[in-house]
Amino acid sequence: MNPTRRAPLYWYGYRSGWSYEYTSPARIGSWPLVHVCSGVDPETLRPRVARGIIAVGDIAVGAVAIGGFACGLISVGGASIGLLAAIGGAAIGAGLSIGGAAIGSIAIGGAAFGFVYAVGGM
Repeated sequence: MNPTRRAPLYWYGYRSGWSYEYTSPARIGSWPLVHVCSGVDPETLRPRVARGIIAVGDIAVGAVAIGGFACGLISVGGASIGLLAAIGGAAIGAGLSIGGAAIGSIAIGGAAFGFVYAVGGM
């Protein structure tokens, strides 16, 4: 392959073949019960955000959020913010936080900063 030739944009996720979205028909209020999405919206070229009671995606917001960046009551992800529990590389929560860097009431991790209890390297 010629090193000066550019790769097509769809190799980086800008075409709809690289993105995915599923929304369950069941809803609680205005939020779907399950929302799963990833990639980039091909029309706006913005990252898709999963919003639902159970949200799974690169960016997830919901009661139970799982993703690269997750925010919710219970969140699991690379960077997670959770009200009850946060689990991830960087975890910030009001309740239990578990991660490499954890901040919360009860924090467990390599660098743990707990308001009530902390277990970790630092």
